[in-house]
Amino acid sequence: MQIHLVVIDALNLIRRVHAAQPGEPDVNNTARVCCQALGKIIDSSKPTHIVAVFDHHGEDRGWRAELLPHYKEGRKPMPPELLTGMDKIQDAFMTIGIDSLLSDGDEADDLVATLALKVADRGQQVTIVSTDKGYCQLLRPTLRIRDYFQQRWLDSPFIEKEYGVKPEQLPDYWGLAGISSSKIPGIPGIGPKAAVELLSSYPNLEAVLAAEDLPAKWQKKIDGNRETAVASKQVASLKTDLQLGFNLQDIRYQS
Repeated sequence: MQIHLVVIDALNLIRRVHAAQPGEPDVNNTARVCCQALGKIIDSSKPTHIVAVFDHHGEDRGWRAELLPHYKEGRKPMPPELLTGMDKIQDAFMTIGIDSLLSDGDEADDLVATLALKVADRGQQVTIVSTDKGYCQLLRPTLRIRDYFQQRWLDSPFIEKEYGVKPEQLPDYWGLAGISSSKIPGIPGIGPKAAVELLSSYPNLEAVLAAEDLPAKWQKKIDGNRETAVASKQVASLKTDLQLGFNLQDIRYQS
């Protein structure tokens, strides 16, 4: 059978819906609006399989913070009423046929990436529903990313227009230019324009770092920041080799 797996970046959806609610925050209302959104996603995408992937909420900040200690430091914490109401939201998802997958020490991004590629690389269709452009490094003919809130596809033309690089070069781009919102430093003094210029001459970060013919203005910035650049690329890259512990049959969608 032809498979269409839809993977929901759950907190990406829930936190945006919750923040947009008028008046006092209400978890029941957030759950209801999320389920309405998911109903529209199901109607338009017609999945054979669907799952909502959640981040864990333990003290462990994950492997990325081990590489870059300031990674995502200072980010707004989840509103307490949302944290305590997460079980209620997951139960609401289950009533419309969407099971929840909770990450255990790994970020949800890596779980989403592992699951999505496992299916997409077998020639089956996968749609990731998220506003997170980090997933765009996974783009391929069988894998697409849908921004539900802007009602747009985060596809190759979008990435090339937005960043000036190919989707598969995004981790290299972020290794050079960094991501300020996530406290990923990249190489100080190399911004988006310089990163694009370098990646139009060299295929990836490793080739840039190994180049012996770099103009002095770039070489000066790179010297002394190589390890930071490599760590920045690693943190911006998605792991795709996690042990999932379940099979596709477990997340089959039954309307």
